[in-house]
Amino acid sequence: MDWLTEEKIPIGKTAKIIFEWMRDNFAWFFEGLEVFLTWVIEATVELLQYPHPVFLIALFAGLTWVIQKDWKRVVLVSLCFLYVLNQGYWEETTESLTLILYAVLFCMGVGVPIGIYAAHNPRFYSFILPVLDMMQTIPTFVYLIPMIVLFGIGMVPGLVATFIFVIPAPIRLTELGVSQVPTSLIEAARAFGATPRQTLYKVELPYAFPQIMTGLNQTIMLSLSMVVIAALVGADGLGVPVVRALQQVNAAKGFESGFVIVAVAIALDRMLRVENKT
Repeated sequence: MDWLTEEKIPIGKTAKIIFEWMRDNFAWFFEGLEVFLTWVIEATVELLQYPHPVFLIALFAGLTWVIQKDWKRVVLVSLCFLYVLNQGYWEETTESLTLILYAVLFCMGVGVPIGIYAAHNPRFYSFILPVLDMMQTIPTFVYLIPMIVLFGIGMVPGLVATFIFVIPAPIRLTELGVSQVPTSLIEAARAFGATPRQTLYKVELPYAFPQIMTGLNQTIMLSLSMVVIAALVGADGLGVPVVRALQQVNAAKGFESGFVIVAVAIALDRMLRVENKT
């Protein structure tokens, strides 16, 4: 069986050639994208850090009340962010929230339309399913390597790597929600003269809304986990103190920053989770 290992399938070499070719031939595109995204990220971070943290926490609490109408969740979200402020990680939290915000906007903006199209085209979904499986199975650290080749070090490679890792979640859950709409509802809408677009907006999307919101929740949680890992390529945020604690073998700082990340995750989950009460 030695012949089986004599010649490796050149997966790694091929990937290296592809990314180096992209860097050499589309450097203008990646440089322009990096400049634009860096400006957007830095502007958003400054916007979040400009007001007093207590004002922003009150804003988050108000947003929680508008979405949830539950004072218990408002209290929990407020306590989580106050805990972050007490531990001295507010600046890092705003940096991570910025990356999460844009990762969620990009993932939902691209993933939901793809999920809708996949629900209406089973062949297309069967075609992209192995790709989605691969994107979710490849270790997250692997995504950081080509991003360094294309964008260098900083916030942008962390954001792009997060987008690639997270986008399968909204695609899958949107496809699941739309494809589970009862045929009787669709036939009734068509019988009353609804166009395909009206059927989509007035029947399919409302029925699939809980699944889409679950996709949003998963997108936020996965983005938060990836943003921490992105600190390895120079992305600012809550991942930085975790990496420093690991390098210094500092258990106190590791647990301190780790519990801050947990608090942020709980706050975002309780703030935006929409449960199906039917």
